[in-house]
Amino acid sequence: MFRTHTCGELSAKNTGEKVTLAGWVQHLRDLGQMVFIDLRDRYGVTQLAFNEKSAAGLMEAAKKLGREYVVQAEGTVIERASKNPSNPTGEVELFVEKLTVLNESEVPPFTIEDESDGGDDLRMKYRYLDIRRNPVKNNLLLRANVSMAVRKYLTGEGFVEVETPYLIKSTPEGARDFVVPSRMNPGEFYALPQSPQTFKQLLMVAGMDKYFQIVRCFRDEDLRADRQPEFTQVDCEMSFVEQEDVINTFEGLFKYLLKEIRGVEIDEIPRMQYDDAMRLYGSDKPDIRFDMRFCELDGLMKGKGFSVFDNAPLVVGIAVPGCAGYSRKQTDELTDWVKRPQIGASGLVWVKCNEDGTFKSSVDKFYSSEDLSAVASATGAKAGDLILIMAGQADKTRKALGALRLEMGSRLGLRNPDVFAPLWVVDFPLFEWDEETGRYYAMHHPFTSPKKEDIPLLETDPGAVHANAYDIVLNGNEIGGGSIRIHDNATQMMMFRHLGFTPEQAQDQFGFLMNAFKYGAPPHGGLAFGFDRLVALLGGNEIIRDFIAFPKNNSGRDMMIDAPSPLAEDQLSELSIKTVL
Repeated sequence: MFRTHTCGELSAKNTGEKVTLAGWVQHLRDLGQMVFIDLRDRYGVTQLAFNEKSAAGLMEAAKKLGREYVVQAEGTVIERASKNPSNPTGEVELFVEKLTVLNESEVPPFTIEDESDGGDDLRMKYRYLDIRRNPVKNNLLLRANVSMAVRKYLTGEGFVEVETPYLIKSTPEGARDFVVPSRMNPGEFYALPQSPQTFKQLLMVAGMDKYFQIVRCFRDEDLRADRQPEFTQVDCEMSFVEQEDVINTFEGLFKYLLKEIRGVEIDEIPRMQYDDAMRLYGSDKPDIRFDMRFCELDGLMKGKGFSVFDNAPLVVGIAVPGCAGYSRKQTDELTDWVKRPQIGASGLVWVKCNEDGTFKSSVDKFYSSEDLSAVASATGAKAGDLILIMAGQADKTRKALGALRLEMGSRLGLRNPDVFAPLWVVDFPLFEWDEETGRYYAMHHPFTSPKKEDIPLLETDPGAVHANAYDIVLNGNEIGGGSIRIHDNATQMMMFRHLGFTPEQAQDQFGFLMNAFKYGAPPHGGLAFGFDRLVALLGGNEIIRDFIAFPKNNSGRDMMIDAPSPLAEDQLSELSIKTVL
């Protein structure tokens, strides 16, 4: 072994011991007659000491060390003259008697410190250096701890971990597949799984009863800060269950993780219907750490001569606490903010509820003090609050106001990452309508069971059908979703028909599943957690790439290994592929 102890292990109890450490040079302080080196490994930092009592040439050798050199140091543990209480090893130091350079290092392209001077792209290019930094290293350790906790809980609940294949059949529904050419079957392609959905259902048909897997999934879709082309799910499925059984099981898992990882205990997780979430928050993943619920104002603000409101399908507002003192510059900035292409609102109306009980608005010409007082009463605004109002097409307006609500919550410090406010959102629509293609798509996936009471509506009003589907939301982020599945061929074929599949297409793509249903499929359902997102939120962050060892950038590229990259012509020929650019 190159070491007897780690750099985070030594304390006063080791004083006088002969030890050997190995690690990276973090800092070097040359004080003339004394040299101090901070030696770092995964476990911590220990100070190495050299002085006039050191062996001949040893201090000079130490002075020649550069940042990130890999060294081995042998010596005696001594008490530090100047202790560092912020460092777990700060009571002692190693008086070095032998120093060995194991590997030299070039000057790193950015500082290996908690606060680095490297930009995102640079740090992604040298990710193996970035991981040496405590924030990234600790994120990966957190990820490992969450993974172990998930396995411990689910195994204790009788779940069996089963691996499913990565090379599967392409299913065009949903996100775009990553496809993999087959050399042994020219002109044919595998696809990487968007999720193990059909395989876990087949495992239920196979009688496994309770399955889970911490599994890689792949989706070739446009990226955001909270998305990666490859990501990890905690994928689960259960037999002979109803919606309530699934929710109770995974609510237990979530409570366990919060307590185990963050030391936070929570009561029963509240539930909200999808329709209420959209009506009150403009989002199917509302952040309930703060209030600011939507208030529909059609009855109070229409018919007063203000054409923007009079002609709008929906007028809706929120009361922002304590912001009545905003200047004109500040309200104009908010208006510009909602007009950005990312939000897409046409404008913003504000009403100030002054401390003296008077009201001031950007539409005073059309509304009396009594009108504005009624608006304040309806929105729950108090003296000192600012009411923000939008109008337009219902879905678009709610979405825009939802984004503004989150922005105001952030500005006011109401989105504390150390506060956890989980929520179940239930009773999702079964279908969503796409204007561009003029057809319905499954809101979750084609295997989601409709509510029994809504099945007659499939033929008359598909858009009104609700699903046995549920999402778990944390702090405004969807961290998991699932449903009770269809487990009989008749209902499954009906679902495919409403999604625009011909019987032939359904058989071609999903015949293996429907054939399995012929052999006694149990009622079943499940849920999948977005593991990366869950870990990030438990770590007080919303950016998942900070919690992935080797992530892709927002263009889906691996900056470190420069992937994706072209293939050589002989490789393409072997795969019977010709590229056309």
